[in-house]
Amino acid sequence: MPSTKTLREGSAAKRAAILSAARDLFLSDGFDRTSVDAVSARAGVSKRTVYDYFGDKNTLLQAVVDDISDSLVGTVQRTLDATLARVTDPDQLQGAFVDFSLRIVTDMLGSAEYLTLIKLLGGEGHLSEAPFKDAPEDAVAARLAVLAEAGLLVAPDPRLAADHLIALTFAVVLNRHGSTVVPAADERVRHLVTEGVRAFLRAYAST
Repeated sequence: MPSTKTLREGSAAKRAAILSAARDLFLSDGFDRTSVDAVSARAGVSKRTVYDYFGDKNTLLQAVVDDISDSLVGTVQRTLDATLARVTDPDQLQGAFVDFSLRIVTDMLGSAEYLTLIKLLGGEGHLSEAPFKDAPEDAVAARLAVLAEAGLLVAPDPRLAADHLIALTFAVVLNRHGSTVVPAADERVRHLVTEGVRAFLRAYAST
């Protein structure tokens, strides 16, 4: 079935069932060995419904990746709200940024969803779009812009500042430990994150 055809929106329940079935089968059997027949059988829908909703198997893989990515971006946003939304004093910045970064290590990078995403990206399917589409960086940049407007940071380019924060904190944890993330409670992780936050604040703190 061509992926350029107009796809049905369909019911949310059917779409969710198809995505869940495809995700499980792509992980257990691999992309190439997973058939649309198997996806439809596990989802409890017809093969025609899978094609009507998603067009072809690569589009279905893209939809699975996008669904996981959206969930992980939601985790980033909730973590930003929980750690940086109420910062009003410069003395709170280091603790808040360390808390944010450590939670990302645990709640996002250490999650089953993130590990699932890594496995899917390493498979045989072809994606038309990269996961996330800069959404995590944009969410962090928006929060840094708020802190800059409050006079707590000097960040004329909030997106660049977000890239620097990410590179100096939880990206360092990934570089050191790979996709098998060491728990955030591990003192090695806390040390990496804390030093990264200090470097970030030396560049961006207003005082």
